Amino acid sequence: MSTRNLSAETDPSEVTKEQLVHDFKVVVADAEALLKATAGHGGEAVAAARARAEESLASVKAKMSEAEAALVARTKAAAKATDEYVHGHPWQAIGIAASVGVVIGLLIGRR
Repeated sequence: MSTRNLSAETDPSEVTKEQLVHDFKVVVADAEALLKATAGHGGEAVAAARARAEESLASVKAKMSEAEAALVARTKAAAKATDEYVHGHPWQAIGIAASVGVVIGLLIGRR
């Protein structure tokens, strides 16, 4: 079976898209393993259910692959835009970073 590291075991407020993609891949792998384990069992109804499940899994895997590719593309575009902004406006970027650091420091200090 697959290694289980589902984000439900962590703090729900810290769940990221990457964790969700990983968790979904674990679920898909487990479903595929279940389908393989039940391959020799069965009747016509089980065979039909397996066929529908395999079709659904294939569709979901394709959609997840597309979503993952889109996420990577958006992340790269955001990183490139940030890099261009920092190179074009270095002093403003330093000011923004310093401001964010001060706010984070104040929030941490309040605890």
